[in-house]
Amino acid sequence: MNQAVRLEKGADSPRSKELPGRPARVALALVPPLSLGVLGFVPSLVFALRRGTRGDRLTALLFTAASVGWCFQIALTPEETHGFAYLLDVLLLAVTTLGAAAHCLTVKRSGR
Repeated sequence: MNQAVRLEKGADSPRSKELPGRPARVALALVPPLSLGVLGFVPSLVFALRRGTRGDRLTALLFTAASVGWCFQIALTPEETHGFAYLLDVLLLAVTTLGAAAHCLTVKRSGR
């Protein structure tokens, strides 16, 4: 049977608040370039779920919004695009691939 677990006030959370180590962060940084930006939100989402700070959640929200915006941009623009629509495609692609990878490699440990 399942029994409810009561947490006492001041008890430590069972979830780790630390960032993954350097090899794991490098592996996470490879996800956006290898998926061509489609999974650009994954590293920031891992950090947000792992640490749960406001900045991590905001970053995850921003990269998720950029990924969704890029998917809509792909679906709604014609194949031969010029001008502002092309610039927006390039910008969203750069943010979801290079920006997400750079963020994953440069994120700092909180409180240190």
